[in-house]
Amino acid sequence: MATVPNVDNKRYQGLIISIALFLSLIGALLAFTFYTSNLLERNTALIDQTNQVANSAQAVIKDLFDLDSSYGEDTKSPHIQRALSRLEQNTTLITNSIAAIEQGGTITDEEGNSYDLPKIDSNAQTNIAAANEQWKALEPKIQAYLKDADNVMVPSADELTQAVEQAKTSSLFINDSLDSLTKDVFNSAERQATTIRLIQVLGVAAIFTYFLIFVFFFVRRLRETDAEALAARQETQEIMETVNTGLFLLDKDLNIGQQHSRALNNIIGSDSLAGENFTNVLRGRISDKDLKTTQQFIEQLYNPRVKEKLVDSLNPLNKVMLHNLSEDKSLDNRFLDFKFSRVYDNKDIARILVNVNDVSDAVYLEQRLEKERSQNDMQIEMLTTILNVNPKIINEFIGNTQAHIEKMNNILKNPGSSQYELEGKLKAIYREMHSLKGEASALKLHSFTKIASDAEDKLHALQNQGQLSGNDFLPLAVHLDDLLSLSNTIATLGERINRSAPTAAKSSTVQAPVATQNPVADHAASNADFDGGLDIDLDNEADDDLLSFYNEFTKEIAARQGKQVQLKSTTLTQTSIPAHLAKPIKEISIQLLRNAVVHGIESPSMRHATGKPDIGTIDLEVQDNGSNFMLVVQDDGQGINYDSIRNKLIQEGRFGTEEANQLSKGDLLKQLFSSGFSTKEHADEDGGRGVGLDIIKAKVKEYDGKLNVNSDLGQMTRFVITLPKA
Repeated sequence: MATVPNVDNKRYQGLIISIALFLSLIGALLAFTFYTSNLLERNTALIDQTNQVANSAQAVIKDLFDLDSSYGEDTKSPHIQRALSRLEQNTTLITNSIAAIEQGGTITDEEGNSYDLPKIDSNAQTNIAAANEQWKALEPKIQAYLKDADNVMVPSADELTQAVEQAKTSSLFINDSLDSLTKDVFNSAERQATTIRLIQVLGVAAIFTYFLIFVFFFVRRLRETDAEALAARQETQEIMETVNTGLFLLDKDLNIGQQHSRALNNIIGSDSLAGENFTNVLRGRISDKDLKTTQQFIEQLYNPRVKEKLVDSLNPLNKVMLHNLSEDKSLDNRFLDFKFSRVYDNKDIARILVNVNDVSDAVYLEQRLEKERSQNDMQIEMLTTILNVNPKIINEFIGNTQAHIEKMNNILKNPGSSQYELEGKLKAIYREMHSLKGEASALKLHSFTKIASDAEDKLHALQNQGQLSGNDFLPLAVHLDDLLSLSNTIATLGERINRSAPTAAKSSTVQAPVATQNPVADHAASNADFDGGLDIDLDNEADDDLLSFYNEFTKEIAARQGKQVQLKSTTLTQTSIPAHLAKPIKEISIQLLRNAVVHGIESPSMRHATGKPDIGTIDLEVQDNGSNFMLVVQDDGQGINYDSIRNKLIQEGRFGTEEANQLSKGDLLKQLFSSGFSTKEHADEDGGRGVGLDIIKAKVKEYDGKLNVNSDLGQMTRFVITLPKA
């Protein structure tokens, strides 16, 4: 690329010297103005001081005459006291002021401001000396009178008479001397002001003349330089027209150079880039974090102590996505790759050369490959689950998933526009999604759990936003479709495993569900032809596998929560669960076990502090009494803290303090089972959204069952679920 010819720095020495001289002239004029302003201020203070001395002298003489005429009056009377006080103050002021005027000292006005008085000329010195001579004759007599003036025991008439007689003689001389002094000071100040104005006018004229010469000389120099620069720019432009990548220069302020390749406009998607700030071009098109990192990165490129190869690995604009800001919404966001290189002038870093390429096709290819890898990893995860879990449990999970999605699909399609109806739909969908997530989490199907958790985040946000509308539920369709697709994938993998197994080992086949369409659009999920999936005859081992399933489930939750738990059951493997109750019993068990681990069992350290074993115990028992089937889940944890429930209700604004304090334990339990309420501070994969107990309540109600809760604070919590067998 053609570059501007190197210009010797000596060409600018004249410019620098001229500017320095120009600024020196201005500085000198400003300094002189400041000095003269200070001088005028001091002269003004001197004039004020001489006037003040004259006024004070008049006041002294007046007070002496007043005190002489009032002699014999009570010295403690307000009149005498004021006169004596004024006489003493004015005497002191005259003495100090005359000394300050003679010597050019510092005086302080009534407002507390201090001023340095200037030296006075010979005429003024003569006048102040004459005034001082007369004052020295008067001031001792005044001091002699003031010494005992307010003492009734000591006569002071003679001293007062002497002071009055001296005042009659000295007052005229003092006043004449001070008047002459004031005139001399005023005339001197006026002469100085005239001189100052003349010097200022001459200084401004000299500066203006110098400025005109400076402009004329350097404008001609700039024209010559512009002609040279234009020729170089034309050469560079010819090169830039033929470059296919985006090329431009950045200065230290991140401003784009005036010349750049023609291809840059198409790559960046902007018609005007020359002279623009690079951060302004990127703002809104990349994240604020990347934008800040880019600024810091370029600053490091200008740091000569940082090696270019080292800092290049920190490039934040490597295959970065630039968002489309055009009104044409059909244009996709593009991926650009920015390369930064230093441009040196001798040994100094002069500019940063930026090379930009559109790498969208390559990035999209990488994303497609990554998506395929993720799908393969997901299938491996599901395959691992299928191979390590009882086929009957997998079978149940696929069927339950279909059922949950069908229910959510039907709930979404049900009419309802009032807030009450919309809130009811939200709670119902929340329960189904939470149940589905619980089963997926129990099987360690993390892909399922992630999608369900994302859906729960949206449902939780809707639950907290207040006003709902039908359109708020539309984004859930994507999650339902993804869950249905994963369910079909599991069924398909199971079917392939079943087909590939030896014929003698097969006891049945797998039939994958056929519902793959959008769950909001139609009834594809509800019309799926599902006949049992991995329907292998393992009934004798089913209960043992179910207990193992529950045991692994509780241990995994406990590990995530930092707790230690052991699950016990003596009846699960010995009692046959009715077929029509198997699904609700399993869903309720999952929710109760999760609730026991998350909310019941304490951390090992807390259990140790209360004298309990570090490992918590959960008992899960089932009973068949003929007409009813009972599920009992009991933990030896911290029990239900009713005060904690009451405080959380107050904190969330559901009840006022007085109203909450009147709630009974039964009322508080009802709130604990309400949708969206949880005593856990922060929600995570295992709890804190206030849906688990709501699901249990809904399931018990759906099967006309009964729910009983018994708790002993600090000791245990027991849930008893009774479902009729009929």
